[in-house]
Formats: sequence, C-alpha cells, structure tokens
Amino acid sequence: MTARTGTAARFVLDETRYLGAGLRIVRLANFVTPESGGLRTALEALGAGYRAAGHDPVLIVPGPAAGDEDTGQGRVITLPGPVLPGTGGYRVLADRHRVRRVLEELAPDRLEVSDRTTLRWTGEWARRARVPAVAVSHESVDGVLRTWGVPRGPARAAADRINARTAHAYSRVVCTTEWAAAEFTRVGARNVVRAPLGVDLTARHPALHSPVLRRRCAGGADVLLLLCSRLSVEKRPGRALDALAELRWRGVDAALVVAGEGPLRSRLTARARTERLPVAFLGHVADPGELAALQAGADVALAPGPAETFGLAALEALACGTPVVASAASALAGLVGPGGDTALDDGPSFADAVLRVLGRPEAQRRAAARQRAEGYGWQSAVAAFLAAHDAAVPPL
Repeated sequence: MTARTGTAARFVLDETRYLGAGLRIVRLANFVTPESGGLRTALEALGAGYRAAGHDPVLIVPGPAAGDEDTGQGRVITLPGPVLPGTGGYRVLADRHRVRRVLEELAPDRLEVSDRTTLRWTGEWARRARVPAVAVSHESVDGVLRTWGVPRGPARAAADRINARTAHAYSRVVCTTEWAAAEFTRVGARNVVRAPLGVDLTARHPALHSPVLRRRCAGGADVLLLLCSRLSVEKRPGRALDALAELRWRGVDAALVVAGEGPLRSRLTARARTERLPVAFLGHVADPGELAALQAGADVALAPGPAETFGLAALEALACGTPVVASAASALAGLVGPGGDTALDDGPSFADAVLRVLGRPEAQRRAAARQRAEGYGWQSAVAAFLAAHDAAVPPL
C-alpha cells in the first residue's frame, strides 16, 4: 500500500488513474470506523471488485484527520468529521462545502452514497453536475426508529418521508434484499434495484474450525453461541444474553462469546457479571483469520437485530458452516433459510430456535449452512452493483 498525504485545502486528482480505465466511481459513506463491521467489509469488497473490473473507485469517508491513500479497494480519501454523540465513535461528513469541493475536483462518472440521511444533499449535487448517482440502502429506517423506541405509526411516517425524498434525489436506489426494498416500494418509488451483498467463500470456510480456540471461548461448556455484532441499540445485543440465560435456566450448558464493540458494551458486561452468565466479551476482533475461526467454531451464531437489511456477519457464519438464529422481523429471515432458524424478539423464542437447530444432526446442519452461503459470492454482488451504475460488468 502506498500512502499520500491529504491537505486541508485541496485534494489533487489521482495521477495513478489507469490508462484506458472504465468509470470513476466515487463513493461516499458515513458511520465507518476501523472497528466497523458489515458496512466497512462491503465497501472494501465492492471497491476491490470495481477495480478488478477496470473501473476507478474512490471512497470518501470521515475520520479524525485528513488522509489520502491507495488501497486494495482503490483510493480512499478521509475528511475530518465530527463524532456523532451516542453512537460509540461514529463520525459523519458534516462539512458540505469541503465534500462538494472534493467531488468537483474528482469529477466522478458515477456517484454511490451509503447514507441517505445526512448525505442526501449529494443527490442534488449529482443532478446539477449531470452525474448518475445511486443511494445504497444499508438499513431500514422505520426498523431502526422502532428499535430506538419510536412507535410504529410515527416511525413509518418518518421513514416514508425520508425514503420518498431519497428516491427523488437519486437516479437509483440499491437495496440488498426484497425486505429492504419494501419500504421504498411502499412509497411508490420506481427506481429501486436489487443488488445483494456477498461473502468471501474462501476466507470463510468450515475448515477454519479451531478446536483450541473453541475450548478457550467455551470454557468447557457443551454449547458455544456467538454474537458478532456492533453493541448498539438497533442490533439488540441484549437478546443474546436473554437467550443464554433462558438456555441455562432450562439446563443447557451453554456459553456465549461476543465479538464487537459499541456503546452498550459496559452495560452488557455488567449484566453478565451480575447474573453470572458465562459470556466472553472480545471487543473488536481485528484479525480476519481469528474472527473466521470464531465463526467456524461456534455451534450457533445469533443475529437478533430486527432492522437488519442483509446481515454480513450472519452470512459469514453460514459460510463457515455455522447455523444462524436470526430475528424473524429482519431480512435475515429470508437469507438464512434452511441454514438456521428464526425467532421472535425475546429470549425464550431465541432459546427455542437454538434448541431446534441443535436438534438436527451436526453434519446436516453445518452442510445446510454452508450451502446457503454459497449462493452469495462477492463476484455476483459486484456485478449487480456495477449493473446498477450502468457500468461494464466482469464476466461471472
């Protein structure tokens, strides 16, 4: 990797843009940190795929200081952005003038925006600049609002307003599942396209199972549950502890390992200590190999977030041959299929689903999980996103 220093006043156009390259696809994203999960993974995989297809991807994200570097996913420009209170460290691109100036200097052929709230103004910029632009829906607006305690009626009304404005602002709206697209079709949007995300089927594989790591995490327990998630309200991480407590009350010798950081960690840690629940909080697992071994070593992965529009961590667990129990309210209900089970939003329901999964022969349930993931490779995902941009698509 070669790095270049960004300046506070100006970012110079990339001299390394290849001769005969395809489209310059400039991507904007908020809520991305080194500890981020699914969004960061998706951005990296899509950028690398765009580059391999002969295009010129540029990603603009917020950070504590300005930066500019060449990476495997293409050029990454970091602009200083403030921390959004209550999010556990997430930053946003708040300086519109600076973002606009960088966009003008980059002169994109296409624009891709992964935040349809604070960055929706870029759709109007793209229209004036005559740049085709897409917004990527990474979350359900009304789903997130409901997890924050907003009643169903007001949450849906607010979501409808936001989604209608988003559909109007951009040439296309990319949704990763039919579940995610539903809130746009509800407001009559006609520019919605489907483009599922993917998983690296080589980096995530059942053969990565590590008995040593499993024993260390399980602490001698018969059943090892895994929660790989950001520890924030909309992800419902407390539901994993509810399920663990219920299983142990029923006499199941189960333990839980949690991989992820977030604003709820201290509260969850205190609860596990008070209730004497066998939970190992690992924080952010930076080593992809270690995380893959965790995902391959668990008996069941839990995905309790009711507002998930895709769920990359769950898909990674499936690719590792680990069945997933997901919230029946989320898009994962359709993604998991026979590779796991679904549950209502309470501990007993999740415990019931875990026991149903464990009641199947191990070889059968692990094979079903892996088979489910094999339909979601990154090559197909990249092709679908490029098609949404009307960009040249590599042969599959």
